[in-house]
Amino acid sequence: MHPEQVLFQGERTLPELPAVDHYAGSEKLIRKALGLQQQLGPVFDITCDCEDGAPAGQETAHAHMAAAMVMSADNRFGRVGARVHDVTHPHWQRDVDILVDEAASRLAFITLPKPRSVEDVRVQIDYLKTRLSAAGIDRPLPVHVLIETHGALRDAWQIAAIDAVESLDFGLMDFVSAHHGAIPGDAMRSPGQFEHPLIARAKCDIAAAALANGVIPSHNVTTELTDVAYIRNDAHLARTRFGYMRMWSIHPNQIQPILAAMRPDFSEVEHAIAILSAAQDAQWGPIQHAGKLHDRASYRYYWTLLKRAHTTGADLPAAVSTRFFSA
Repeated sequence: MHPEQVLFQGERTLPELPAVDHYAGSEKLIRKALGLQQQLGPVFDITCDCEDGAPAGQETAHAHMAAAMVMSADNRFGRVGARVHDVTHPHWQRDVDILVDEAASRLAFITLPKPRSVEDVRVQIDYLKTRLSAAGIDRPLPVHVLIETHGALRDAWQIAAIDAVESLDFGLMDFVSAHHGAIPGDAMRSPGQFEHPLIARAKCDIAAAALANGVIPSHNVTTELTDVAYIRNDAHLARTRFGYMRMWSIHPNQIQPILAAMRPDFSEVEHAIAILSAAQDAQWGPIQHAGKLHDRASYRYYWTLLKRAHTTGADLPAAVSTRFFSA
């Protein structure tokens, strides 16, 4: 039996999402991202930004463009989503209408920014479900929620518990700004973003709420665009110190360093392959490996690690891909 059938019975398991969520606001940048995705494979998602990417007064045209990009033949892997306007903006419902009517069949997810509470999230999700039903779309459309206000952080556990929610994303810049100068500006970048107590607390609360509810915690962007080591270190700290399984990218230069930092160590991947293969052959009963006892508790850890290796594009043996990741 497959590990997903055995190891998490009755539990909400983490969705298998790529480790990078790449944001692009214009048609030119979206097309460039799609071209890179075709080269690298579906190891990163693309989010068409209908919020910050839409020029004032051109929101409708921008949403139509985003829908067209989702439906484009260049979207070979079906891993393109969209961010709509927040619940206080007069265009957010129109964003949803256009995306659902024109692109729901291929839209990977919708991201909801700046909710002030769990009720704001429910309002937008309820509207999304109504529009999907009216359009005759019976598949659930995953929702990613940006936690970037005090109220959303307070309600993070309730937001993560909503069935439609697939990812909790931390919006660092807006969160710092919401403190009205009480947090210094250097907390918007490293090392401050990992050291300031109020920021560290927020990151920990979001990751804990997400992981406890079978939701992916997604880390904020790094503002560094060219220093590969800097970008990789930010992603490494997000993954190893704060438990984030995914991170935003705002420039193509950031994608590969983030992927590298999110990818498990190869020796640990080899260890996971050996243990999981032996466990599956033993019908998931306890086994001994390298003089150590393993059972379903450790199998869960190694399975999630192997899935992370797969989603970050690690070079896995063909036999392992066939055994665990074939259709």
